[in-house]
Formats: sequence, C-alpha cells, structure tokens
Amino acid sequence: MTANTMTLKSYLTVIILSTITLIIAVSGGLLVFVTKQTYLDGVSQRGIELARVIANDMKVVEATARANQGQLQSLRPYIESIRSKTDASYIVITNKAGIRLSHPQPERVGERFIGEDIHPTLEQGVTRTTVATGSLGSAIRNFAPIQVNGDTFGAVSIGYLNQSITDLLFTYYLEAIIWLGFIYISAIILTLSLLSKLKRTFLQYEPEEIVQRFQEHSLLLGSIREGIIAIDRQHKITAINDAASFWLAPEQSHDKLIGLPLEELSQGLSLLIVDSLSKRNKHSITLGRHDFAASLYPLSDESSESGYLIVLNHEQDMSELEQELTRTTAYAHQLRAKTHEHNNKLNVISGLLQAGKTQAAIDYLQQESDLHQNMLGALVKSIENSPVAGMLLAKYNYATEHQIAFTLDEDSQLKHYRQSVNDDLITLIGNLIENAFYAAKQNPHAAPCTDFFISDRTSYLMITVTDSGQGVDEKIAQRIYDLGVSSKADQTQHGVGLYLVSRIVQRYNGSLDWERTDDDTTVFSVYLDKRELEP
Repeated sequence: MTANTMTLKSYLTVIILSTITLIIAVSGGLLVFVTKQTYLDGVSQRGIELARVIANDMKVVEATARANQGQLQSLRPYIESIRSKTDASYIVITNKAGIRLSHPQPERVGERFIGEDIHPTLEQGVTRTTVATGSLGSAIRNFAPIQVNGDTFGAVSIGYLNQSITDLLFTYYLEAIIWLGFIYISAIILTLSLLSKLKRTFLQYEPEEIVQRFQEHSLLLGSIREGIIAIDRQHKITAINDAASFWLAPEQSHDKLIGLPLEELSQGLSLLIVDSLSKRNKHSITLGRHDFAASLYPLSDESSESGYLIVLNHEQDMSELEQELTRTTAYAHQLRAKTHEHNNKLNVISGLLQAGKTQAAIDYLQQESDLHQNMLGALVKSIENSPVAGMLLAKYNYATEHQIAFTLDEDSQLKHYRQSVNDDLITLIGNLIENAFYAAKQNPHAAPCTDFFISDRTSYLMITVTDSGQGVDEKIAQRIYDLGVSSKADQTQHGVGLYLVSRIVQRYNGSLDWERTDDDTTVFSVYLDKRELEP
C-alpha cells in the first residue's frame, strides 16, 4: 500500500459520512420548507376563518354601518378581547372608506388603513390573503368583507407579523435540529462501529491486500504436494487443492468439489472427522490404491469450532523415497554390472586356459586391465569428488556390459563438496546418465554412445550429458520434468528420474535445459550456482 492510497476504512468513512451528511442536509431543508409552508397555510386558513367569524358579528356589522354614516365608534376593547384569545398579531376593523374602528395601538383608531391590498375586499367583497407591510411591520394579512344582503360595509383584517411567525417557527426548527443532530451523531457512531467491525473481520487487511492474499493462497494450495482439504461445521468442503482433488475425484475439477459434503467423496475421511472430537489427530487411511497419513486440525473462530483442516501425506515421505530410490538403483546397477562383467570375463579366461592358449588369456587380462586403468586414470585426474567418481565408475561398468560407449570428457573437473551436496549430485548425475543410456539403446539407427562432461572451474557447476538416442517424444516434451511422466513403455516404475533432477536443480536455483543438436544427438545441460553449493 502506498502512502497516498486511501485505506478501506478511510474510503468507507468518507463515503458513508458524506452520504449521511447529504441526507441530513436535504432532510433538514425539506423539513424547514414543509414546516414553514404548512404553518403559513395554517395561518392563512385560520386568519380567513377568524375574519369571517368577526365579519358576521352583529356588533361589528352595526358599528361599521354607523361609521359609514359618520358616527365613528371604537371597537378596540371588544376586538382586543377577541384577539387576546388567538395567536393573531392584530385585528383591524375598517368601514367602507378604510377608516380603522379598531387597532392594537389606540392612537391609530380613526386613521386610514395603510396598504392597497384592502381595496379588493372593500370594493369587490373578495376574501383574500396577502403579504404586505403596514403600520406594525411586514405581516401575513387576511381580509374578509363585512356584508349585509350582499352589500359591503367594511372589512376585517387579521394580521400575523413575520417576526412573530419567525420566532414561533424557530422553536419548531430548534427541536427539529436537535433531533437531526442526534440522528447524525448516532449514524456516525454506528458507522465507525461498523467500520471497526469490518476491519476486524478483514484482519486489518485492505481490499488490495485481501486479493493478493487470496491469489497467494490459491497458488500456495496448488503448489503443495500434500493434499489439503478444509471443511465447515456441516462437513462441507470449503477449500481443496489440486493434489487432494486428484486423489479423491480425479475426474472432476476441484472447483466443482467446493460445497459438496465430504462423505460424498470419502466415507473414510468423514468418519475420521466424527471420531476426532476437537483434538488434532493423525490417522492412517487408504484412498483408492494410495495409503495416506491423514492429519486433522480443528479450525475455530472466536466463539466455537468452525470446521477442520485435513492434510493428506503419503505414508512414505518423499525425501526418504528419493534417497531410497537413489541408493537402491545405484546398488542394483553396480551389482548387476559387476556380476555380468565378472561372469563373462571368467568364462573367456576359462575357455582360453582350457584350450591351452595361455598367452591369449594373459593378453585378454592385460587388455581389460588397460581399459579400467584408462577410466580410473581419467577419474583420478579429473574428479576429486570420491562419491561421484565411484558412481561414474559404476556407470562405466554398466555401459561396458551393455555395449554402450561411455566417454568422460578430458576437460572434466569436480572438487569435493559437503555430504548433502554430494548426495544430490549423485542423484542428479546418475539419473541423467541412466536416461541417456536408455535413450541410446532405443535408437536402432546409431551405435549407442553417451558422453559426459562436468566442470566447476568457473562460478557455476556445469554438467552436460549427450546421448545418441532419438530425442524426446514431442507428446511429452513440455512436461518431461513432471512426476510420473516418462517415455519408457512401462511407466509404472518410471517417471521419477527427471522429476528428481528438476527438484535438485530448483533447490540450488539452477537451470535445466535440453536440446536436439544438428548431429542427431540429445544434450541435457545443468547449470548450478556454486554459491548455493558452498553456503
């Protein structure tokens, strides 16, 4: 994560708080508008109704009629007693000429009404509401005509001053603001609580990190040689790697196994889960033709058991298998080569002696001794590593017995390394030479021959094995280093050699290549960094 990348918590906080703020602001604005409009509509309606009631009051009608005849009579005490019982700011009664018969301020009784908005009521008998400024200030003014038999005698004006309305509305707004503030703060607290819970659920990882971890998890599961199966409380598969999928259901993709009950794939594993209780257990189990050690690990969350992790291992560890295979193969080849070699030579010498050809028997012994001396001399001169030299001598004996020309390059050189490296070199070289012998013998168009070169003069250990075989079959050329892949007719006992070679090369961060040369030979080349061999 870069420094300027917004975290999940920050991003969600900004988004959620912005949304909440916008909702609260819009809701507050709508509330203010609706409240004000509703109140003003209510004020207008109440004012008109009150004006109509007063306009039909006989005392008001009679006083207005007399005022129109020049007999002005103040209605202020009577009207003010009515106003005090309402929320109106003022109630003004005028005659036909607009002369006030009542007003909250006594000195203004008898004066003309201020404002042109009263004329439609006096002249046409219209009931109406306006917003205008009078002697008391800006107000909502409601007008109703005073009429008798359709004749207009005067008008009733009931006003609600804007300042009074604003003060009253502020009380409503203040209460609404308090509630909106409470909702806003509560939403912030809930949001922060949710984000905190979300971060704990994601183990403090950001989305990009979660995706990266998931990809690493998938790659890791796919590369593990052991079978890995994860199941939930209902014993349904939640994760499975390629190895376990191949052993349990080789005909199905492991993606299709997710969600299936474990008992559908293996009754044995399902029973092991039931018997394991809540402890880590290790059991032996047979799946198909394979014997496995099944290790069970309970998976638990904060509250209770949430499932199991099952790890399937072959009963024989792979490292032990590699060593056992290497030792057994080397011993078998050496013994077989020595047995056949000595039997054949003894038969030849015995025949020559029985035939009385003593000199010929002596020459034959000398010839065999020279061949061995030549090879021994080359090994002693070039190969200081005794275990590797012994293995090469065994390969030479095998090649001699099977009429394979085996040549050690004169420029070869190899010094001694620690025991673990020597063991790996024996495994690597032995398998490459054996494969070369097999390939050379299978080519009917050329005499079987194999050339071997090894050198650690530079910063790299270089190994090349050349054979006169027909090359690698194109059908398996892209996967010859995979376990079980072999060009031999009987693959049940093969497909391990090049796999072991590739494993060793990877262990020392080296490279392994092969090519078909122009002279119809196949060359396998290995390069190992000597720094990896000499820690």
